[in-house]
Amino acid sequence: MSEMAVTELDGIDGVRMPWNVWPRSKVEASKCVIPIATSISPIRSHPDIPNLPYLPLRCKSCSCILNPHAIVDFAVKMWICPFCFQRNQFPPHYSMISDSNVPAELYPQYTTVEYSLSSGHIPDSASVSAPPPVFLFVLDTCVIEEELEFVKSALKRAIGLLPDNALVGFISFGTQVQVHELGFSDLSKVYVFRGTKDITKEQVLDQLGLSVSAQRGTAGVGFPQKVVPNGMRNSGLVSRFLLPASDCEYTLNSVLDELQTDQWPVQPGHRASRCTGVALNVAAGLLGGCLPGTGARIIALVGGPCTEGPGTIVSKDLSEPVRSHKDLDKDAAPHFRKAVKFYENLAKQLVSQGHVLDLFASALDQVGVAEMKVAVERTGGLVVLAESFGHSVFKDSFKRMFEEGEQSLGLSFNGTLEINCSKEIKIQGIIGPCTSLEKKGPSCADTVIGQGNTTAWKICGLDRSTCLTVFFDISPSDRSNPPGASNSQFYLQFLTTYQNPEGQMRLRVTTVTRRWVDSAANTEELVLGFDQETAAVVMARLTSLKMENEEEFDATRWLDRSLIRLCSRFGDYRKDDPTSFTLNPSFSIFPQFMFNLRRSQFVQVFNNSPDETAYFRMLLNRENITNSVVMIQPSLISYSFNSQPSPALLDVASIAADRILLLDAYFSVVIFHGMTIAQWRNLGYQNQPEHQAFAQLLQAPHDDSQLIIRDRFPVPRLVVCDQHGSQARFLLAKLNPSATYNSAHDVAAGSDVIFTDDVSLQVFFEHLQRLAVQS
Repeated sequence: MSEMAVTELDGIDGVRMPWNVWPRSKVEASKCVIPIATSISPIRSHPDIPNLPYLPLRCKSCSCILNPHAIVDFAVKMWICPFCFQRNQFPPHYSMISDSNVPAELYPQYTTVEYSLSSGHIPDSASVSAPPPVFLFVLDTCVIEEELEFVKSALKRAIGLLPDNALVGFISFGTQVQVHELGFSDLSKVYVFRGTKDITKEQVLDQLGLSVSAQRGTAGVGFPQKVVPNGMRNSGLVSRFLLPASDCEYTLNSVLDELQTDQWPVQPGHRASRCTGVALNVAAGLLGGCLPGTGARIIALVGGPCTEGPGTIVSKDLSEPVRSHKDLDKDAAPHFRKAVKFYENLAKQLVSQGHVLDLFASALDQVGVAEMKVAVERTGGLVVLAESFGHSVFKDSFKRMFEEGEQSLGLSFNGTLEINCSKEIKIQGIIGPCTSLEKKGPSCADTVIGQGNTTAWKICGLDRSTCLTVFFDISPSDRSNPPGASNSQFYLQFLTTYQNPEGQMRLRVTTVTRRWVDSAANTEELVLGFDQETAAVVMARLTSLKMENEEEFDATRWLDRSLIRLCSRFGDYRKDDPTSFTLNPSFSIFPQFMFNLRRSQFVQVFNNSPDETAYFRMLLNRENITNSVVMIQPSLISYSFNSQPSPALLDVASIAADRILLLDAYFSVVIFHGMTIAQWRNLGYQNQPEHQAFAQLLQAPHDDSQLIIRDRFPVPRLVVCDQHGSQARFLLAKLNPSATYNSAHDVAAGSDVIFTDDVSLQVFFEHLQRLAVQS
């Protein structure tokens, strides 16, 4: 879907909810089955968001920010906060305010505004000049020569794309960790750390000569201060390891040219010694000592599993396979818990420093994404999983990360999100790339979902597509509402402070309102306010979380029971008569979403490694609703001679010999040629002038697939295949098996059958109708 269409759905606010009117009581909310939640894209770009060059006004009682929903008395220059009903006086510089002259934040259409904060207004900032972004590359050298060449050329290209003032550092690792000193270009100088030992931040700084004691010995030594921005510690010493891209491009390219694959001998029948954990620990220590609180990213390029030191996921002995889902279920993965604990501690350190961990994993086997997930997700990092550093999934995604202009991801740093809500609403927590700041308050719910027990979260790294799901609880207070307060509305306010790609601090304020409804008396309003796409995504995110955190959780059964309860509550039917069952259009495609979710890679882990499952779930938790829906239920477009390209049913019946199908399954894009089309193509008809139409038919899905790929991060894998070919499985796995080997007698000629015991959507729906109408 185009950016414009997404913008329409999410409006100016980037907010979507499963329920757009909310029931008043906890009991009624639980009868809704689908949780009361909100998805928010905190810094999504939108042309209509005004940028205000002054400071926001806050309510003196609850700290909410002035917004269009406030009640304003122009005569006495007073405003009433819609959240706590506190009366606030306007400050003197608002004295010209009148009903015909209001500031932008009171315009009814500006429910989202952005304030430019100069550093003087930010408690933690040390300087007025915008700090440059910092990129510390951490490269795995335990790879074959060919892979190392691929990744070196990708790195050189990336450094060329970085802004000139961006600070760059470089660490390589294999059996040991090498920190490269870039500030000394005459001679390549390297600091080596042993790969077997867990090392503290203090030890890292001591060994690099960055600790206080080390500096006393080198007082007066150092580099010109001018190259390092204000607000950084040890600025003279920092510039040995982190230099502006324009100053160190030549040195870094020379280092890369000389870099070889890890020279440590590997015994036959063994894996290479790879100390990923120590390398990331050293990287975090280096940044924490030099640049705490500034926007910095550790970009880890990993080509295999960690076998040495903390964060080990498998032993060096090749006879021990890397852990599978079965091993994790049976608690038979000896290294797993210890590695996760290590990455949890690393995540805490990075979050306290305000730094991001990005992971680019390229290998045929697993590298430990499942263990590293906690550190990547809690710091808001990006993750890309590919088969090789030479594959377009890695190369194009890596390039996209550094591009500017239209293709820019809008990488931003050091975000915090605060949520204010009306008194009757409590926050359970957030699923998505963030960490709880443990800021307790009256709005914290007793139950926790995801990152909870707080009203504020840290998002070290965020970009235009970052999306978070907030779960709410309803607990009306007995306190009567003050006179004059409208009792039918409730309010939510999202405050996101962040450092944009240019280094300026911004505060984005989004204030939304919805209505309460007495759902016991009036289910119709609830039904009309149901957003089935958002509901499907919220259920998918909640299911993934439960599968990871609750032992013995049966996802398929839980989804089925939730769907039956939902249909039983909101469907129209006569008791015990399945044929009378109908669903309001607001709910009509929701059962289909649940059918596809049950079969998706988020719920069915068979055939996927723990790394792949972790990867899929991380992307599901951070992408906007439109993208997440495609992950759950792929889209299918059909191309044929006698009609325009048109959406096709996600069903095996859509396959035909004279058709081309384009499947967008988010992680992969498949162009599938029917048998006849493939034969004509193999005979070269498209090259003959009289078959121009055929050439155009072949080209159309390729052009459309490029449009999909161009706007997506990570870049999806493109699969081009033919009917009955081996790669056709990429399409068949996603289609509804309406024709299987059990039903082969009623299959149309030329279409396919799927060899599966899965139920089809039709059978699924029949069961659902029968169970929903039971008295």
